[in-house]
This record gives sequence, structure tokens and C-alpha cells, in this order.
Amino acid sequence: MLKKERYKLFVEHFAAKQPDAETELHYNNPYQLLVAVILSAQCTDKRINQVTPALFQRFPNAKALSEVTPDIVFDYIRSVSYPNNKAKHLVGMAQMLLNDFNNVVPSDIDQLQKMPGVGRKTANVIASVIYNAPAMAVDTHVFRVSRRIGLSAGKTPLAVEKDLVKNLPEHTIHVAHHWLILHGRYVCLARSPKCSICEITNICKYFQQNNKKTKIISAMEA
Repeated sequence: MLKKERYKLFVEHFAAKQPDAETELHYNNPYQLLVAVILSAQCTDKRINQVTPALFQRFPNAKALSEVTPDIVFDYIRSVSYPNNKAKHLVGMAQMLLNDFNNVVPSDIDQLQKMPGVGRKTANVIASVIYNAPAMAVDTHVFRVSRRIGLSAGKTPLAVEKDLVKNLPEHTIHVAHHWLILHGRYVCLARSPKCSICEITNICKYFQQNNKKTKIISAMEA
């Protein structure tokens, strides 16, 4: 199957099955999403959603967050991964959001990455989710699933990002990010992918290669 056809079938399937796929992080405004995404690095969305209600109640906006020290923020996020660094990042981000961006979360990837705790992946998430920009955030799920299916053979997150942005229809990129994440989170698991319930095995290189190996082994044992 040519890559062009694989992308076409991928988009057709998920556009029909999950046309409104979205982030599982809970938020009410761009500031809250930015905080949640910074916290979510190397941590589960489920854990972040448990932490953010109290955090947002105490720090409802960037001004409130900018006026405290990281050790105060730490008490609210101690159960997430790397809480010390993230507490520092959140306070620094809030201060920069107020002082440099007039309290408006920027849409530009480069501008977003100037803030503490905001790398390329986080910047792409914000641009994609808040502004529906054609930006592709490549986390572990997106990286794994894209390579397994055969959408990309990139060996780095940036290489996979470039492949996806190049080959996906531009208007689908912001939602395709969620298609890949959710598929990786619930079906195409890292250690034991649930191929038996997967609905896109017809376009999946991983499944086809493993199915072929199984048939060869079965034939040899027969």
C-alpha cells in the first residue's frame, strides 16, 4: 500500500469514527490548558485532572500564579512527575505571560517556546487545541502509533512531526493529533497492542508484518 493511500484511509476512518476528538485534559480557558499541558509532561492526563481543580481554584489566573513562590505551587502538584521543576516553570510561565504577552497565550510556536516549561510538543498542543493551527504535537503515543501504522518512518519526534504535517490534509492536523493519541492510549498500547479490536489493521504495517510472521511460523509447524 502506498503511503498516500494509507493516509487517505486513516483520515477517512477517524473522521467518521471520531470527528470531534479532543484532549482529555480538563480546562476552561487557554491559561488553564497551558498549565495542564506543562504539568502533563511525562505524566498521565488522569493524574493531571486530579491535581488541577485545587490548583485552578487557588490560582485562577496568571496574575495569581505569578505572585507566589514555587514552593507554594509545589504543595498543589506534589503528586505529579518532577514537581519541583514544574512548580518553577509554572511561576515563570505566569510571570512571562503577564509581562511579555499581555496575559494572552500566544498562538505562535516560537513565541510559546520562550516560556519556561514550554517545549515544542507543548507549544504544538496549545497552538493546535486553542487555535486549531495545523500543528502536530508528537508525544510517545503519536510517535509509536504513527510508526506502527506506517504513516512515518521517522526516527525522531521532529521527523515524525514533519511527515504527519506534510502528508495529512491541513484541516485535519489539529484533530489527527488526538486520533493518534487516543488510539495509542486505548488500542495501540506500547507493550500489548490490542490488534484484535483494532479497526485499522487493514492499513497497519505492524499488524500486517506480525500476521505474516504468524502465518509463516504456523506453516513451518504444520
